[in-house]
Amino acid sequence: MLQIARTAVAYRELLAVMAWKQIIVRYKQSYLGIVWAVLKPVTLMLVFTLLNSFVAINTSAIPYPVLAFTALLPWVFFQESISEGVSSVVSNAQLIRKIYFPREVFPLAGVVTKVVEFAISVVVLALLMLYFGVVTSATVLWVPLLLVYTILASLAVAFMGAALNVFYRDVGTMLPILLQLMMYASPVIYPMSLVKQKLLEQQVAGAWSPLLYDIYRLNPMAGIIDAFQRTVLFNQHPDFDVIFPGLIVVLVLLPISFAVFKRAEKYFADIV
Repeated sequence: MLQIARTAVAYRELLAVMAWKQIIVRYKQSYLGIVWAVLKPVTLMLVFTLLNSFVAINTSAIPYPVLAFTALLPWVFFQESISEGVSSVVSNAQLIRKIYFPREVFPLAGVVTKVVEFAISVVVLALLMLYFGVVTSATVLWVPLLLVYTILASLAVAFMGAALNVFYRDVGTMLPILLQLMMYASPVIYPMSLVKQKLLEQQVAGAWSPLLYDIYRLNPMAGIIDAFQRTVLFNQHPDFDVIFPGLIVVLVLLPISFAVFKRAEKYFADIV
């Protein structure tokens, strides 16, 4: 992780230029422009709100649209960062063949791009909270740390995914399906409190319920999304009992993923 941080600092100007280039290319000739950055979470929020009108999920007095959009904020950032990072090496094939610099700059630039889009979505969330009369508190100061955690979780997947995608292009094709499945295994549509209620209190899976709950917590996004909702909407500190299992997974996976990427990068120019 220290090497990743050193690369980010040493090549910060290149990262900024590449991120800005990606934003310009994506939105320059688009009629709606930067609005596309928030269209996905807003659309998903509306769909989830429609579904909730039939199933009536308990949201503890927080309006469901606000709860869902708060969950979608880190989830969409995570999903889009991985998608951008995995395809970053292949999509910059010409640049890789012409000049050398640390190849991890490509996935890092993809994440920086999504940080800009995340910031725009935060403004939309603030407007939603203002409209529904939801007031936050000083616990919102946890959000920058949670964003850093989300970035690390994204890179833990993106580095290895980018390396594998160079050799096996099926990775890029399979990724959206895997991320879609992961969304349903994360508390995006439903709150984490519902998972805890079903598995720990009601024991809906019988003797397997505690084990399934422990497995569920290994998903880093479970702790991240729950922490976002707690700190922004419920004026609570993060539930570290939920966060720690996923954090351990990220801290173990990130160095392995980065090592795989660095080992594979010597072959990028020959294959892409």
